[in-house]
Amino acid sequence: MAIMLAPMEGVVDHLMRDMLTRIGGFDMCVTEFVRVVDQLLPAKVFYRLCPELHNEGKTPAGTPVRVQLLGQEPNWLAENAVRATELGSYGVDLNFGCPAKTVNNSKGGAVLLQHTDSLYQIVSAVRTAVDKAHIVSAKMRLGFEDKSKAIDNALAIEAAGADLLVIHARTKVEGYKPPAHWQWIAKIKQQVNIPIIANGEIWDADDARCCTDASNCPDLMLGRGALAMPNLARVIAHGEQPMPWQQVIELLINYSGYEIFGDKGKYYPNRIKQWLGYLARQYQQADDLFAQIRRLKQSEEIVQQLEQNLTAH
Repeated sequence: MAIMLAPMEGVVDHLMRDMLTRIGGFDMCVTEFVRVVDQLLPAKVFYRLCPELHNEGKTPAGTPVRVQLLGQEPNWLAENAVRATELGSYGVDLNFGCPAKTVNNSKGGAVLLQHTDSLYQIVSAVRTAVDKAHIVSAKMRLGFEDKSKAIDNALAIEAAGADLLVIHARTKVEGYKPPAHWQWIAKIKQQVNIPIIANGEIWDADDARCCTDASNCPDLMLGRGALAMPNLARVIAHGEQPMPWQQVIELLINYSGYEIFGDKGKYYPNRIKQWLGYLARQYQQADDLFAQIRRLKQSEEIVQQLEQNLTAH
């Protein structure tokens, strides 16, 4: 089984990738998307979203990282894909799944699932431009408003030369509302020969087993589930027990070390509160902790409260 860490805009940045891959269980990470419009982006844009490029394209724990691109113009996406791989990315991923309105309104992400030929043109241009030594992957949803084009879209992505396809088992309209339609991934897999990674609504080991059975895919991509249970990849792959709450608090404190003493200290309060929202899915203590820090605005105050909770446990 291969397990990938999903790209989550505004959530899974390089700090979170570092944190989660230190825990282990992931074979690959995909970055937040690099937005491509009508130009070849400077290297600094790639380094900002993927600092791992300074480390031979790997997290400090040694997990490879793949840059994801989002856009609609095949030639510009192709040029930027080449740049990403030249800078050290482990291949390039193409975003056909983002459900955000701002992205879709500018003709990026899941909106492209309405235009099968556009998917083909984009993947074909990127695959032609990028050295064959590098993987070109894509991430798609089952459709925009419905699933009528799900199989055709996957076939187009394959025909255009993609090496790998990740499928989030919901449409754009369905967003993140359960259930995820894993059985649809199995339908697509019957028609497509390239490897497929299943994604969506995997919160624990039971979900992972149900997903692999229903989708007929042994490989998974984890997103929100990995934030709700930080060692979820190891729980699934190695049968570990879910991380105890005390260790989760230690993680939250360690995360502050990245932020307070780096150049993003001002973001830490909001990011910790955001993370606690995910953790509340698996740990009832997260709600209590959130209530304790919800009005705090200074990073140091929050860390002090976390340390008090740590000694209390």
